[in-house]
Amino acid sequence: MKRINLALQGGGAHGAFTWGVLDRLLDQDDVEIAAITGTSAGALNGAALKAGLLADGSGYDRASAKAALDDLWHNVAGVQDLRMINWMASFAAPNNVIARTMELSPVNMMADMATRFISPYHLGPFYVNPLQQVVEKFSFDQVCSDTGPKLFISATNVRSGKIRVFQGDEISTDVILASACLPSVFQAVEIDDPKTGQREAFWDGGYTGNPALFPLFHKDLPDDIIVVNINPLWRNNIPREPMDIQNRINEISFNSSLLRELRAINFVKRLIKDGQMSSDQMSDVLVHMISDDDLMRDLSVATKLSPSPVVLSRLKAAGQAATDRFLSNHLDDLGVQATVDLEQMFG
Repeated sequence: MKRINLALQGGGAHGAFTWGVLDRLLDQDDVEIAAITGTSAGALNGAALKAGLLADGSGYDRASAKAALDDLWHNVAGVQDLRMINWMASFAAPNNVIARTMELSPVNMMADMATRFISPYHLGPFYVNPLQQVVEKFSFDQVCSDTGPKLFISATNVRSGKIRVFQGDEISTDVILASACLPSVFQAVEIDDPKTGQREAFWDGGYTGNPALFPLFHKDLPDDIIVVNINPLWRNNIPREPMDIQNRINEISFNSSLLRELRAINFVKRLIKDGQMSSDQMSDVLVHMISDDDLMRDLSVATKLSPSPVVLSRLKAAGQAATDRFLSNHLDDLGVQATVDLEQMFG
């Protein structure tokens, strides 16, 4: 049995790619998920995955986990069954055309302009977080359980600017909403935090940990970390149009914390390799990544904030296909060696 840790990035509706990744991993009987760290959409995926795995009390109910993920994204899309949309995805416009159409739509342009002049606090009693009705449907007895995979969810403390990682019975509806709280769209989520003894306000965890990897460095967890990356690390073309510039700023911002942690892992691995540090002192982490940058480069911030059923369906299928490729090429590497060349990445 190959035991792995999962690191699930946030990225709004693009988290449907992770839905496909998890769906395919659950088909792999010789792969067991030991721990999950997630931010924003990654937090929602992680909570649904864990709740489903524990649905029958066995701690590893794969069929219920797949169903829980399906339910999550059907609720996000606001439709009964995304399978009804699959046939449309083959005939709809290409992803880059859909993304550009969304970007240039009057509704999207007005909404984007409104965020520059109107705070979510200006809505007063009319304010509602639309994700609340989705998150409240999770079974938190399972999400917070001590059995099954460990689950870590990150949010950003507004006052201190520091990351806060929640786990176990600390996780709640508010914690997941905080992890996915874009401050230009949602009011900060306030939580009584026993660690500080104060009522703290939190924003999206992507600003400080997208996702946080350090919770996975415990000795009782496997060395393998599979990062499900949904924000392109690289773009060949320099953005010149206003929307393209804003889109790239968003990608860089939400990748920066991950890149910092990967750089730190690379530094530790070099110390271990050079004999300056023992692997008994620090985990010799094996980093892997599942992504589809070509697909994500065709999409944009507009598709992150607009859960189009056609795009969600395509993202799920892309996640399944990317995981198929990863397992075909690297299943035997799990537990043996990393498949992300960190030295080349930071060379």
